[in-house]
Amino acid sequence: MMAKMTGSPSVTPLSPPSPSPPSPSSLPLRAIPGGYGWPVVGPIIDRLNYFWFQGPPTFFKKRMEKYKSTVFRTNVPPTFPWFLGVNPNVIAVLDVKSFSHLFDMEIVEKANVLVGDFMPSVKYTGDFRVCAYLDTSEAKHTQIKNFSLDILKRSSTIWVPSLISSLDSMWDKIDADVANSGSASSFLPMQQFLFRFLTRCIVGADPSTSPEIASSGHIMLDKWLGIQILPTVNIGILQPLEELFLHSFSYPFWLVKGDYNKLVQFVEKEGKEVIQRAQTEFNLTEQEAIHNLLFILGFNAFGGFTIFFLALLSAIGDQKSTGLHEKLRDEVRQKSGSNSNTLSFESVKDMELVQSFVYETLRLNPPVPSQFARARKDFKLTSHDAVYEIKKGELLCGYQPLVMKDAKVFEESPATFLYDRFTREKGGTELLNYLYWSNGPQTGSATAANKQCAAKEIVPLTAALFVAYLFQRYDDITISSGSITAVEKSK
Repeated sequence: MMAKMTGSPSVTPLSPPSPSPPSPSSLPLRAIPGGYGWPVVGPIIDRLNYFWFQGPPTFFKKRMEKYKSTVFRTNVPPTFPWFLGVNPNVIAVLDVKSFSHLFDMEIVEKANVLVGDFMPSVKYTGDFRVCAYLDTSEAKHTQIKNFSLDILKRSSTIWVPSLISSLDSMWDKIDADVANSGSASSFLPMQQFLFRFLTRCIVGADPSTSPEIASSGHIMLDKWLGIQILPTVNIGILQPLEELFLHSFSYPFWLVKGDYNKLVQFVEKEGKEVIQRAQTEFNLTEQEAIHNLLFILGFNAFGGFTIFFLALLSAIGDQKSTGLHEKLRDEVRQKSGSNSNTLSFESVKDMELVQSFVYETLRLNPPVPSQFARARKDFKLTSHDAVYEIKKGELLCGYQPLVMKDAKVFEESPATFLYDRFTREKGGTELLNYLYWSNGPQTGSATAANKQCAAKEIVPLTAALFVAYLFQRYDDITISSGSITAVEKSK
């Protein structure tokens, strides 16, 4: 979740498009349905439904059905008892057209709303509001966003070779585990691979220079990331203990302070070149550079890629019976042969089915499911069916796993995984206008003037490389419930 890179396709910046747009004046003006309930009681009831009795997808879907609207008022966690400064009131926007307003920086702002009205303590980020919590109107946002874009541009020369060498290590370990035990978990090797690869490319540092960071850096990031967002994450097990201990209060930074400080020291020592560039070219202080680098590495890149790549493996496993494996294998080897040294950004751009598979995974399993934005001013929000008046300061919430099943846009089996949905034959390239996983449309462009993921271009290309590598290395692979149970090496 980082940046457009040298060698990636050129794109023309677009405003978030509106599908089949009638003008707002031709649609009825409607009061926003729903409500927030009694003070304290209403938010608590919604919280229990959100986390416990329904879960997020059902929570939003039931309210869509109840109000016969994709736009409505509700509460989202976190709430009472220990979140007294957090307002859980939101306006849900759950169709593609209303959701697109979240990315129009003329009418919304993004200060401190990464995970809604709740914001983890700045102690987790060195007492700085890092770029993800800054609005585009803040000068510091421009400095840090441009720094992020520059990091990825400069790392373009090492990105692919670092990825391939780290994948070699990951799959060698998995092969050995399958041979010895009959199965291998993908989670730990995946995290080790991502930490090693991303640290080299983003921080410009080799984790092997520090034995402790090399062996435990990924665990340190897991704890640091997880403990910040626990009040907003649905675990789905061990209720009511989850509600009592995970969703009722914020966890203090001191629980991860020691590990975080070790990561800070590692970046400070081993990332000197990147830090120096942040100071001389982007006017950041040394500490601003270090803590933003760690957030980019840990929250954006490591956290996002972990979720996304595990979703890719899950989809590969689920789609085996559809003939997908054979089709991906044939395309990959036709375009790039069977040697991973031939893989590049250019080669995967020619793999239409691989790219479509990646985009479909992003559609149904976006790494960040919820997006938030606060109204910068009064404005009229348009859905497919109506126009709604939004007041300055109101918080909008979009839940992407539902938005991306909008039947008026994704017309063919919108709730079904169709791996060729985004191919030219299916006319799916037009659908990239409405693929919003990156905090903006896939046809947009990440700049300092917007909040679109700096890595909007590089994430799908890296995922395509991940898939292509897999089907160069193996003739077939069996994946079930996050475990690899059989591999057939390429002959």
